[in-house]
Amino acid sequence: MKYIDLHSDALTKREGVFQVTKDLLRAGGCFLQCFAAFIEEEDRRFERALALCRRFDAMCEKEGLRPVRRFSDIKEGSINALLTVEEGGAAEGSIEKLERLFSCGVRMMTLTWNSPNEIGFPHTSPSDMGGLTSFGRACVERMCALKMLPDVSHGNCRLLFDTAKICRAKGFPLVASHSNARAVYFHTRNLTDEGIRTIANCGGVVGLNFYQNFLSADGSEGGQRAALIAHAGHILRVGGEDVLALGSDFDGAPPNPYLPNAAHVPKLLFDLEKTFGGRIAEKIAYRNALRVFESLG
Repeated sequence: MKYIDLHSDALTKREGVFQVTKDLLRAGGCFLQCFAAFIEEEDRRFERALALCRRFDAMCEKEGLRPVRRFSDIKEGSINALLTVEEGGAAEGSIEKLERLFSCGVRMMTLTWNSPNEIGFPHTSPSDMGGLTSFGRACVERMCALKMLPDVSHGNCRLLFDTAKICRAKGFPLVASHSNARAVYFHTRNLTDEGIRTIANCGGVVGLNFYQNFLSADGSEGGQRAALIAHAGHILRVGGEDVLALGSDFDGAPPNPYLPNAAHVPKLLFDLEKTFGGRIAEKIAYRNALRVFESLG
């Protein structure tokens, strides 16, 4: 079964053993991989993002990946690649810079990472501090107009609800590209049930995150397998069968003993099919994410 992965940090990783490579993607049956331009630096954020956009283009050309800027670019028989930004501070509080990122091929942007920025407040900030800023609201409105998916992973609850309100008004989906269920395992990076329902009601998706620290205190292979199935089942129960997708966080987190790299994703797909049936497993693997990508035009 083919799959779509909404989040990997392989584009930013410089050294060590990679969890995402062309050979590993092919071995796992990847249909489309999202590559995040992750911005951690506090200065020259926009400049750094542009450099990563250029690296993405060079990687696609060298590795024979098919870059995706619109839905019609996605082709069967290819490993499709979609460029995203993780940390909306890359736009440095400028709509013009946001538009420049879009012109460079960015089609999804995580609004915050782990610290407040010009757009809004992350999961580390309580919701009473705020969600989207005034610039953040203008930014999300412009993203919807450009057809760039707002990604609320890493945001606090209020940022999610503020973003959803704008997306509903614009008739455009939002995503949580790599997030799990807080009711299954408590972590501020995991989504509340209300957050899951809100994303589902906007026609969006939640990418199941493989990072051990967001899944379970049991770090064994069996414990991690059971946790992934538990998070998947809860998100399906709360948000319905159209809301769940995959968002591995490969190369942004230590290898999970159950799913150490992209070549092992078929194990998860087999377990999802065994647990929820083939139709639901296909929706999780690629159909739900593909539906959201139709919004790219």
